[in-house]
Amino acid sequence: MIPLLLPPGRRPMFPPVERIRPGRDGLVALGGDLHPDTLLEAYRKGVFPWDGRDPIPWYSPDPRLILRPGAFHAGHTVRRLAARGRLAIAYDTAFVDVMVACATVPRPGQGGTWITTSLVEAYARLHRQGVAHSVEVRDGERLVGGLYGLSIGSAFFGESMFARVPDASKLALYDLSRRLHAAGGTVIDCQQDTPHLRSLGAHAVRRADYLAQLATAVDDPPIWAAAMAVSPA
Repeated sequence: MIPLLLPPGRRPMFPPVERIRPGRDGLVALGGDLHPDTLLEAYRKGVFPWDGRDPIPWYSPDPRLILRPGAFHAGHTVRRLAARGRLAIAYDTAFVDVMVACATVPRPGQGGTWITTSLVEAYARLHRQGVAHSVEVRDGERLVGGLYGLSIGSAFFGESMFARVPDASKLALYDLSRRLHAAGGTVIDCQQDTPHLRSLGAHAVRRADYLAQLATAVDDPPIWAAAMAVSPA
């Protein structure tokens, strides 16, 4: 499948959902821009960028890994970590710091990062608009784990997470999942299929099924404020 070539500045940037055809690796398009309107359109159509360098690659994998907020597998270790309260969890207090940590904290088997400076700037704009959010896990003043993503309607689109101490990123996802579930969240888009995410309760669905669920979720009333009002664990 030859990917679509997108000129920057076009509106709408992407064709209708039914005309977006991914290749075997999930690639659907190259080019375009990282304007907030482009990113919001992309996520609503089940597409996300995987690099900020030109030409920007856009993906929509089939199958798609998702996590139901109420189906997170916390495990005894994470539950004990949450119960002890040694690590503090906060939201939207250090968005850019979380993105930079996701880009720079080493991961086993991964050299380099897809989180470029242009992506940090683009998602920071969405954060200022109240669409992109971060979860911070701290040990005292030190940022030791977290994640970031987008909240649209009842869906949350997870982008990346990091941990400087064991299970810190799991704790972030656990608390976020609990809050989203309590507020009526329907789906967490995990984007990439990894054994780590599957171990936390994520599962793969056909792209067609994902898009059908997404069409409803992104038009639901926003739930982020309600999720933030949920009492701490």
